[in-house]
Amino acid sequence: MKSSVSVSEKKEFIGWFLNRYELRKKEAAWLLSYLSSNDQLLEKVHFVDNVRRLPKSMIISTKCSNMTAFRFIKNKRVGADVETAFYDIRSYPHEDLYIGLYFNDRATCPEYASVLEVNPMERHDLVQDHLLSLFAEILLDRALEEFRQRQLYKQIDDALAVRDEQTFLQLSEQWIKILESRK
Repeated sequence: MKSSVSVSEKKEFIGWFLNRYELRKKEAAWLLSYLSSNDQLLEKVHFVDNVRRLPKSMIISTKCSNMTAFRFIKNKRVGADVETAFYDIRSYPHEDLYIGLYFNDRATCPEYASVLEVNPMERHDLVQDHLLSLFAEILLDRALEEFRQRQLYKQIDDALAVRDEQTFLQLSEQWIKILESRK
């Protein structure tokens, strides 16, 4: 997924998509063609995997998909009228528009992947998830280190108990290295 897709890439993708797929709502094809014909609008169009929590978005589905035919969502208001979406897009060309396309094999389609962008709301979630993942990794590393130290300490005790001087000295060297690395 790219962070920014060029207008020409979006235009090429829309042409490819409309030539390959039949939309469940024919007016949606006209709306995509309209977007494709206007570079200024296309600058504000973003194809995303899902449109959750976005201020202005559309869901468009093909006949080969079981998803809703068409949805236009703006500020949590949902409508199924393509004409309403068209008037809003034309009236507010400066607003970003996020489009979720649903068609067979979309997950493995290289053409779709080439224009797919990260939902900005998910980007925040991704950063948070990454930080949580790093924190979990640090905790696991620390727990593993403490476990190994306890095991080493037990082995030193066992070597003392059986009076194995060679093993004791070997393990003690490892223990000293651990203590020095903490400084």
